[in-house]
Amino acid sequence: MGWIAAILSMFIVTGALAQSALPPTPAGKVLAELLEAFNSGDAAKAEAFDRAYRPSDPIAGMAVLRAQTGGFELVKVETSDATALTAILREKAGDRFARLQLSLSDGSEHKLTGFRLDPVAPPAGLGPKRLSLTEALAALVKRQDEATVADSFSGAVLVARDGKVVLEKAWGLADRERSLPVTVDTRFRIGSMNKMFTAVAILQLVEAGRLGLDDPVGKHLSDYPDKDIARKVTVRHLLTHTGGTGDIFGPEFDRNRLKLKAVADYIALYGTRAPLFAPGTTQRYSNYGFILLGALIEKVSGVSYDDYVEKNVFEPSGMTSTGSLPESETVPGRATGYLNEGGRLAPNTATLPWRGTPAGGGYSTVGDLWRFVDALQTGRLISKNMLDQATSTQVQMFGLGFAVVGEGNWKGFGHNGGAPGMSGDLHVFPKLGYVLVSLSNLDPPASTRPLEFIEARLPEMP
Repeated sequence: MGWIAAILSMFIVTGALAQSALPPTPAGKVLAELLEAFNSGDAAKAEAFDRAYRPSDPIAGMAVLRAQTGGFELVKVETSDATALTAILREKAGDRFARLQLSLSDGSEHKLTGFRLDPVAPPAGLGPKRLSLTEALAALVKRQDEATVADSFSGAVLVARDGKVVLEKAWGLADRERSLPVTVDTRFRIGSMNKMFTAVAILQLVEAGRLGLDDPVGKHLSDYPDKDIARKVTVRHLLTHTGGTGDIFGPEFDRNRLKLKAVADYIALYGTRAPLFAPGTTQRYSNYGFILLGALIEKVSGVSYDDYVEKNVFEPSGMTSTGSLPESETVPGRATGYLNEGGRLAPNTATLPWRGTPAGGGYSTVGDLWRFVDALQTGRLISKNMLDQATSTQVQMFGLGFAVVGEGNWKGFGHNGGAPGMSGDLHVFPKLGYVLVSLSNLDPPASTRPLEFIEARLPEMP
């Protein structure tokens, strides 16, 4: 795994620490130079480091990553010799810790032969302290104020406990060209969070006896082009990303982005593809799988996907600011998304699909997403038994269309959404009564950071 990919996948934890010292060895010298080059944000220093030690998998040009992490600091060295070193690092802009394993070639000119970062829990004594609810919320507001000043966050956050909103606050700009501020009612593009609405719609039809979780696609889409998918891929496979149905993004999507206006258009473009693997044998996240779920909803219900979720998901939940209207239509209060282009923020307009789909791309507010959870938990959308199935682990980290994470009191469910210029997260912890929502019009992980921060500090007791 490249070290850049490893950094991006690190688990979030929290703590406070003082920076440690590196040993006076060749390995220690190289790590010191790497941290200095990366942390400086100076492209010339990064390029010089790459020429000296790391011509492949370079650190040069990583302005976006550095902006996300703030750089890294050394916590402690665990093992060390002349040409190898294992150490614990923490990112400066957040609370991530990782174990770094570095090795050098022998000889007079040392080159990096190994560089690996793996997520770790905080070292002893450096974990977070649980605060009172009031203290935790105040700490979150302070952190978000600072992140907004640093231009690493613009968006809104909602925290609720036991059915009551205890914080709903907005930061930053929804439209930088017009200097329009974000409000708690700003509509943000939510990416893959739409998958939860699709899952609920499917489960409603299952409970109504109009679909079966183990129905193959072809039972309802009799003219589906690829016969292996039609015969072997089931509704359950699609909900758990185990159908091998693949993605929709890539060169074909880029060429046809503005022509893909309906679910049928996606099937016409991608429907001849065979499964990537034998359905049910492994798991691979599939946007196209949720397009197929949308097609099933349309076939079984007899109405468009958007009309079905509007009437059967949004209206019963009181979600008046959620939808998937085309990008060509003016949607009051919809934020402009901003992607990071080499350190410069630019509108993400040229990356957007024609409209939101069953796989993602719609828009919502933090309040509407909280209302969605309330409708789920009070049985207004699906039964409690079905909700329990949907939010229990079926395969790895997924239930039926919902992500399932954590353990003990902090076992929860929800979904995130991320693409250039959009970032959203919903975390629900039923045992503790918490619902946490964060939406942003910046690149991931903008929305993730505030929820990770508050989760580490919220009290577990009343």
